[in-house]
Amino acid sequence: MINPELILTLLNVLVVYAESIISLRILLKLLGASTTAPFVRWVFQSSNPLLYPFEGMFPSSRVNGIPFTLEFSAIFALFAYIFVGYLLQEIIDFVSRNFSKKKRRQKIIDREDEESE
Repeated sequence: MINPELILTLLNVLVVYAESIISLRILLKLLGASTTAPFVRWVFQSSNPLLYPFEGMFPSSRVNGIPFTLEFSAIFALFAYIFVGYLLQEIIDFVSRNFSKKKRRQKIIDREDEESE
């Protein structure tokens, strides 16, 4: 049987990775980081697949005369990934709890059957 704790740990690692990359992108865009810097390029390239489903959902906002850009789609994506991660975590937890309850009940029934024989 697959260990639910292992699944939850892997899910948390994936969600934290997505949150970190998207948060870095938001921060770098907000501060007007140069896209010629290798780290900035890497963050943008790594976050593009995560932001693809949300692309163009909201317009990016720029302040006149200041190179700051606020990507509302990226902020929305950040919250969406947090919500989906939480939802999946709760589903896995619920299923594993119910499965373990059924398993315990079956053990009790089996034990009672053995004692009655």
